[in-house]
Amino acid sequence: MAFLFAVLLLPGVTFLNSKLRFPQGLAVFIIVILFVFAIIGILAFISYQISDIAADFNTIKKNVNIFISDIQRFIRSNFNVSIWEQRKYIEDVTQDSVKKGKESMATTLISVSDTIANIILVPIYTFLILLYRTHFILFFAKLFRKEHHQKLQEILTQIKGSVQSYIVGLIIEMIFVSILTSAGLYFIGVKYAILLGIITGILNLIPYLGILVAGVLTILSSLTGAPDISIILGVIAVNVVVQLIDNNILVPLIINTKVQINAFVSIIGIIIGGGIAGIAGMFLAIPILAMLKIIFDRIESLEPWGYLMGDNMPKKFIWRHLKAVKPNKNPKVETNEANAFDPSGNDKTEGFNQNETM
Repeated sequence: MAFLFAVLLLPGVTFLNSKLRFPQGLAVFIIVILFVFAIIGILAFISYQISDIAADFNTIKKNVNIFISDIQRFIRSNFNVSIWEQRKYIEDVTQDSVKKGKESMATTLISVSDTIANIILVPIYTFLILLYRTHFILFFAKLFRKEHHQKLQEILTQIKGSVQSYIVGLIIEMIFVSILTSAGLYFIGVKYAILLGIITGILNLIPYLGILVAGVLTILSSLTGAPDISIILGVIAVNVVVQLIDNNILVPLIINTKVQINAFVSIIGIIIGGGIAGIAGMFLAIPILAMLKIIFDRIESLEPWGYLMGDNMPKKFIWRHLKAVKPNKNPKVETNEANAFDPSGNDKTEGFNQNETM
């Protein structure tokens, strides 16, 4: 994560260092501090707005209970399952969840502490990567012979450009998703539409899982008003429409043109990344795959793997088999009188040089 932030902030450091003549360490420090303050400002705004939602917690709880009662009555009338049976099933599931929750409490606390530690360490790592970037480049140059330095420079330059374009594309996508979601929620009359739109845009950065979490939070927050089923259906419709626009317009135009990774490899990479490093692994999967593809495309022996990861799918492929030449069963020996053997011992074959066979 720190590497991605470092690549994103590199143009600002270069501007302060080369244009304004700031020392290297000071330029890196200023850019990282401004970045941290921007993140803190966004989080402070979200926290302030969430505190307003927390003030309506009793209203949300009341409307949730009303909504659950309506669902229970619907199930009773349509599926002949009594409310008592439904409540007993919910209590059994809740008890199992409480038992499992007690067992995983220590694991949850450890993961939360690790997350907090990572959040604190990411700016430090970002600062160090920016400060020692030329040191790292020289290290890579020492790993390879001089005849490979041009190819190494091309790979590093292309990786930097691809990662920068990908992160900028994610930011643009986040802004568009936030605006579209906020406008849709405001149109259907949801309270805290702007806050929920921003949260949806941020969580949308997490592939597949983020939008589901954002949808649940939006539905719960929409219950600050009347427990109207039409509002909930409207929230679901807004999320579906925004995702259709995102997946069919924004992602192809903004994201896919930057990384050129096909959907099959992307899904596999996200699953593997999530299994290794959780949410952070899911977020980092796409840029890591993009970097690997750049490396594979530049190395001749690995080029097929780069093609496999790409999205340049041919319309069709036809195997072209070479027809084997059938041997002639009765070959005819042709004699040329001009090249026949001369009894006098003079070979009349022209153009033959014995030295060529040596």
